[in-house]
Amino acid sequence: MRLTVLGCSGGIGGQASRTTSFLLDHDTLIDCGTGVGDLSFDDLLKIDQIFITHSHLDHIAFLPLLVDTVAEARKQAITVFALPETIRILRSHIFNWLVWPDFSAIPDRHDPFLRFQVLTVGETVRLSGGRRISALPAHHTVPACAYAIDSGSGKLVYTGDTTYAGDLIEAINGLEDVRHLLIETAFSDGQHALAMAARHLCPSMLTAFLEELSIDPQVWISHLKPGIEGKIMGEIHGYPGKKSPAMLRGGQILEF
Repeated sequence: MRLTVLGCSGGIGGQASRTTSFLLDHDTLIDCGTGVGDLSFDDLLKIDQIFITHSHLDHIAFLPLLVDTVAEARKQAITVFALPETIRILRSHIFNWLVWPDFSAIPDRHDPFLRFQVLTVGETVRLSGGRRISALPAHHTVPACAYAIDSGSGKLVYTGDTTYAGDLIEAINGLEDVRHLLIETAFSDGQHALAMAARHLCPSMLTAFLEELSIDPQVWISHLKPGIEGKIMGEIHGYPGKKSPAMLRGGQILEF
């Protein structure tokens, strides 16, 4: 299984800063931030399902545009998997005929261009080729989840946006053969109060999170705020620990 990083920045500004979106093999997106805009039309046509961690704009910005771009050229609806609260927000505030058309009702509700599928924490979705994606708990300012992606021979965990979360740590520790952990660290330690208020991680909180893990995956840091990436990574590397986190970059491919 292959995960291509389309975007992993905590903001925009230049080609290297695309917001969160990952392409799983050729047919699945994990989040739908601005990085999706770099895919070709032919690549966009192949997307059959999208797993959304939460409703914040940097993770859903290109979902409306993606559906609008390929809808009439596809033979089947794109399915969006998300928590029930996330789907409610998308329906109420995005696909509401005011901000964007309701593609779950176009051409009609029996045969729409877009389908929403409720996913609850602890639930697993089985995809073609024996692939499985499971929703794990996460804690953010809106309802959010993390995802464990299982290729059948190894796993990757993506936390989405989260603060320190004991139940997420417990869920990750309960998994076997986790090859990669993608975890956010949006702010520096000097912004600890802001990280707490926004329910993101900073390096000291990340270190506390990683110290509680009983598994030993390669750790990749995502969602760094543009302009302070070096400062955040420097603080992370200043903490002792065995995990040796590395900065995730757009265009990177992880296989597992």
